[in-house]
Amino acid sequence: MQPTVQVLDKKFELYLSETEIQDQIKKIAIAINKDYVGRRPLFIAILNGSFMFASDLFKQLTIDAELCFIKLASYKGMTSSGQVLTAIGLDVDLFEKDIIIIEDIVDTGKTLNEFIPKLIHQQPASLKIAALLNKPDALEFPIPVDYLGFSIPNKFVVGYGLDYDGLGRNFKEIYQLV
Repeated sequence: MQPTVQVLDKKFELYLSETEIQDQIKKIAIAINKDYVGRRPLFIAILNGSFMFASDLFKQLTIDAELCFIKLASYKGMTSSGQVLTAIGLDVDLFEKDIIIIEDIVDTGKTLNEFIPKLIHQQPASLKIAALLNKPDALEFPIPVDYLGFSIPNKFVVGYGLDYDGLGRNFKEIYQLV
């Protein structure tokens, strides 16, 4: 664990340790395991950022569950492009299924605000959101997060799947911009 890291032209300082992240993921998994006893939810992990969170969360589940991935993106560099792009589509029938979206971070909420109506149109039995991070001060769209790891300040973060221009995802910790 390094106190600071350099990613391209930006310096970041340690914000959340690997232990803090893993402890919170276990708490989220315990809540999901309790809420979905006797059910088989379908988790939809949003790529690229959520892949580490999805993997670690899924390892902690004791219920029967399915997992699929969809690629949505609205960021370029450190700012939102304002457009949500779907690069890999969802090819699973959601009708009458319990759906849990796995998101790395809810920032402005724009990505989920555009994605959720597409899911609701398919008439799932239920729809919940599990997010590792939430930036309440950056939220522009009211997105309720049902299973949340951490609420964080409106600062740019990298690590644990989160990137800056494609780099920094491989850190086991989360770092914030200095």
